[in-house]
Amino acid sequence: MAISLTLFPVTATPPPSSLFSFNRYSRSHHHFSSSSQTGKLRVTAWRFAFATRAKSLATMAAVNEECTGNLKRQLAKLFDVSLKLTVPDEPSVEPLVAASAPGKFGDYQCNNAMGLWSIIKGKGTQFKGPPAVGQALVKSLPTSEMVESCSVAGPGFINVVLSPKWMAKSIENMLIDGVDTWAPSLPVKRAVVDFSSPNIAKEMHVGHLRSTIIGDTIARMLEYSKVEVLRRNHVGDWGTQFGMLIEYLFEKFPDTDSVTETAIGDLQVFYKASKHKFDLDEEFKEKAQQAVVRLQGGDPLYRKAWTKICDISRTEFAMVYQRLRVELEEKGESFYNPYISKVIEELNTKGLVEESEGARVIFLEGFNIPLMIVKSDGGFNYASTDLTALWYRLNEEKAEWIIYVTDVGQQQHFNMFFKAARKAGWLPDNDETYPRVNHVGFGLVLGEDGKRFRTRATDVVRLVDLLDEAKTRSKIALVEHGKDKEWTPEELDQTAEAIGYGAVKYADLKNNRLTNYTFSFDQMLNDKGNTAVYLLYAHARICSIIRKSGKDIDELKKTGKLVLDHPDERALGLHLLRFAETVEEACTNLLPSVLCEYLYSLSDYYTRFYSNCQVNGSPEETSRLLLCEATAIVMRKCFHLLGITPVYKI
Repeated sequence: MAISLTLFPVTATPPPSSLFSFNRYSRSHHHFSSSSQTGKLRVTAWRFAFATRAKSLATMAAVNEECTGNLKRQLAKLFDVSLKLTVPDEPSVEPLVAASAPGKFGDYQCNNAMGLWSIIKGKGTQFKGPPAVGQALVKSLPTSEMVESCSVAGPGFINVVLSPKWMAKSIENMLIDGVDTWAPSLPVKRAVVDFSSPNIAKEMHVGHLRSTIIGDTIARMLEYSKVEVLRRNHVGDWGTQFGMLIEYLFEKFPDTDSVTETAIGDLQVFYKASKHKFDLDEEFKEKAQQAVVRLQGGDPLYRKAWTKICDISRTEFAMVYQRLRVELEEKGESFYNPYISKVIEELNTKGLVEESEGARVIFLEGFNIPLMIVKSDGGFNYASTDLTALWYRLNEEKAEWIIYVTDVGQQQHFNMFFKAARKAGWLPDNDETYPRVNHVGFGLVLGEDGKRFRTRATDVVRLVDLLDEAKTRSKIALVEHGKDKEWTPEELDQTAEAIGYGAVKYADLKNNRLTNYTFSFDQMLNDKGNTAVYLLYAHARICSIIRKSGKDIDELKKTGKLVLDHPDERALGLHLLRFAETVEEACTNLLPSVLCEYLYSLSDYYTRFYSNCQVNGSPEETSRLLLCEATAIVMRKCFHLLGITPVYKI
């Protein structure tokens, strides 16, 4: 949606009256006694102001390209012009625009006046306080179709009311051009999202579920925001445990060619048996340690056995990823192993590496312990691998933003190796500057007893079983409502899957990721409240309303007009238009819960609209059907970003 500006024509003298007064640009009569000097200053100020406004024409074209649908950014661009006109001597001041809380006087607020006053009050300004600064900012604001009115309240807060005609036209444009035109633009082109990252030969547990779900949503939001995302699965496929596993494999299956997934059985049980023998049998332990040396030395027989174990694990992982519809590219610990020595040598050359009790470490300010990068026996560890992976991602993959999704218990490890990378000069000192790194931590999954979620006293839940149970429970609920009589078996199965898996994902994502959350099938599969089931049903109801109208919605998009006259129509329209800035906030802060909150609020706004505004058969039917369609489109995009498959009928 284009922002139109009212610009004054080039004339020999400034216009006698306008949206803004140029007298305030002089340092006032305190500095200039001559009227001719004052006149010259006014003309200079007018020329500066006109130049600023003319320049804004070019920038506004860029705004429209960058910020289509992002109301906050579009308003910020307008207020940026106003700030430069009002206080030309303070070019570094950035516009402070925020959405107003529901029920307040405007749709958005500009909150610059108080901060600006504190900067200029000692500099001979003609303003008498923050309210006067606010009034001046309003007077200097370029005229725009977007803004219906502005008012100044209290200590200079500027309340902005958007034009309902402009809002309606913006939604109409989205209906024609697609919701991707509302995608935010982030200051980064390529990012790595490191998530899921299970350990080979170990069962994926609910901690991996959280990492997988949260990481996938962050990747999806970044991809929607036109960022190239490298989805990395940093699996634990290298280390001393493989000596134990390989030696146990040789003992059980002397002919490794005959080893199959069926022969090994449950890999978790196989791992526990090998660990039990490793702990009790000294001879076996010695063989296992030698096996590690042979594996890392490239012995073909040991590499073959290692590959076999990894492949069996990957089959198990793939069952989880297939159910969750998550795509990942594996680059495990073994991938970076050939680069480790080179990276450690670089750190050593920079004077960062020191000897400590036989190990090689990096001492870091602010930490009681050093970061160990080579163990006393010469072996590598998590820090050496993680530093090498970071080096590779920065130098080989040219990533500008590297995001790690793991539990909060690993926070110190990440803080230490991030600091070591800054000390090495790989990253800027300012953690907001690109290239940058972020650790996306998350809390525990708890059972309904408030303890760590497990099925039995000591065993963790298999994720495949967990997801399948959610689908089974969902299908039982649908059958109880007679859907097996109405739908084909395929429709029933697909809907049960969408609801069951979606319920598990949403129950995780709606929480602030830093907190623990309680896993409860009863709560997550409830069709009331803030659940995926409720939201999927809400979307299906909207689709049903559109179908029952009998109208061709695609034709209506081309010919129909949207009007936001009723307060509930306007409130719903405004919330739809806030989608872009919500996705940007969720991306910037790496908080998927922000998007969940938006989606749940969207369903509330729609319910209010539908309760008070008849759709089918009303004089406003065409407009309201378009508003229904816009709501369904934005809901579907939210579902997509959350990795949830929408349902179209219930």
